[in-house]
Amino acid sequence: MDVVFAEMKDRLAAIHEIIEKAVADLPDEAMDWLPGPHLNSLGVLLAHTVASERYWIGDVAGEDPSGRVRDEEFMTEGVALAEFLDRSRRTLAHSQSVLSRLTLPELSHSRVVKRALQGATPDVTVAWAILHGLEHAALHAGHIQITRQLWDMREQRPD
Repeated sequence: MDVVFAEMKDRLAAIHEIIEKAVADLPDEAMDWLPGPHLNSLGVLLAHTVASERYWIGDVAGEDPSGRVRDEEFMTEGVALAEFLDRSRRTLAHSQSVLSRLTLPELSHSRVVKRALQGATPDVTVAWAILHGLEHAALHAGHIQITRQLWDMREQRPD
């Protein structure tokens, strides 16, 4: 395997490890807890993070449709932590499988994005899709860490 894909797989695994560490010992009730108005729960963040990764790396770069319905990710409620961890692990395995079978020349191939970002072209390269999937997962890993910190501090807040 080319070093580029090996490094991508390693970075992706590291992001998943950060996420798992952030939520590892939480009760299921923490998944639906809202840290404040107009903020997402851990459940929504987890659902969106893995679905987004699956979309950008699996659907777009790997041309393996998942049937993603993005809006449903933001309505996630009542899902146990164990289910989120299972989704995360399955998504990581799928993403790494896609990265294992791609070749360097394919990184410059064009892919059509069904739901283009606002103001963006609906065509991206495979490289762009993978890098966007990585950066988006890393961004939300940070959101998950911060939300975990807020969960841990919730008892200390004055009423």
